[in-house]
Amino acid sequence: MNIHLRALGCRLNEAELESWALEFRNAGHQLVNQAADADVTVVNTCAVTREAVRKSRKLINRLRRESPYGKLVVSGCAVATGETGTASDLGIDLIINNSQKKELVKTVTDTLPISIMPEGATLPAESSLFARNRQRAFIKIQDGCRYRCTYCIVTMARGEEQSRPVNEIIDEVNQLHAQGVQEIVLTGVHVGGYGSDIQSNLTALVKQLLQHTDIPRIRFASVEPWDLGEGFFTLFENPRLMPHMHLPLQSGSDAILRRMARRCKTTEFSTLVTEARASVPGFNITTDIIVGFPGETEAHWRETVECIESIGFGHIHVFSFSARQGTKAASMDQQIDENTKKSRSAELRSIADRQRSEFIERQLNSTANVLWESHSSSEENSQVFGYTENYTRVCTSAASAPAAGGIVPCKLKALEPQGKYAMVAM
Repeated sequence: MNIHLRALGCRLNEAELESWALEFRNAGHQLVNQAADADVTVVNTCAVTREAVRKSRKLINRLRRESPYGKLVVSGCAVATGETGTASDLGIDLIINNSQKKELVKTVTDTLPISIMPEGATLPAESSLFARNRQRAFIKIQDGCRYRCTYCIVTMARGEEQSRPVNEIIDEVNQLHAQGVQEIVLTGVHVGGYGSDIQSNLTALVKQLLQHTDIPRIRFASVEPWDLGEGFFTLFENPRLMPHMHLPLQSGSDAILRRMARRCKTTEFSTLVTEARASVPGFNITTDIIVGFPGETEAHWRETVECIESIGFGHIHVFSFSARQGTKAASMDQQIDENTKKSRSAELRSIADRQRSEFIERQLNSTANVLWESHSSSEENSQVFGYTENYTRVCTSAASAPAAGGIVPCKLKALEPQGKYAMVAM
């Protein structure tokens, strides 16, 4: 049967989608790019903000309209929290709870009337990554989180920590590499907590991947800064581990971090960044900042700005605080008005844009290995985009670019006019 897969939100949702895609293909089903062509559509929803819930509900409604006679299966955090509405209201045929995601393909196959080709009639097929023109795969290494940051609904929706066995992860990476994937991203709800339930840890997993796979590039998704043990950055002596980490700071004020129940002070975060940058020249640190958290005074905000200016980041994800029902932060006093959130967000985005441009400019006239990934065409020109080892976005004309999926040394020549990426020469 024809299966259409969609995900919103985090990289973990994407990783789960890739895993389901592989299972559906191995079971003899075909993946299609349009819901209108699908017998079954599977949606992995997100609830990190109210806007994410709204988008999840909107996508579910649209997919139901596009495939009125197909089956609609929905999973993810938005349905786990119950915020998308009832299944009957949305025309959902099957809801898969987060705790049952490992069995999603089997549950869909057993529950919905889908015919399956005999196993002997199927041939090995490439991963769904290529159907979406991607050379990077997200690898889910664990689920759930033991911590309870006061603003976070996701940990409530995902439940307790569950780590995947090392051998299972290694097998998935090797299978994807055999299909041509050049880069993997280790992802989860609490990536740094990997192994807490199986007597292992993130460092041990990385060492096993470096020893038992040949995948050229390994990255991390978001990792909480307090999870990185002593000597962690010595791992980056291996050039297959890409010198980029997304370490969510969330606020540059220690008083606000305490209200958030975060476990890393700003001085500790700064020390960690210094250690990372000492490990590999040009190490890229990116981060998240929540703007307008309850109790964030103008003085607290100025502390955050000063902290960000002091550390400097290659990229900053700016989030306006969104009260999530069921979290402690939603009922805190001193809620911040929307106009203040908007003005502070605009200020921070301006700083983030400048820091990104400055980070790229410092790399000009250097040579980096670029994984080429995507095309962008217009009447004026056709361009190809890729990423360096430290996750700097680069661009060149399609006429001079290698095939997608190739890793090629390139010289970073100039900053594009808006400062979002570097132009390169082969």
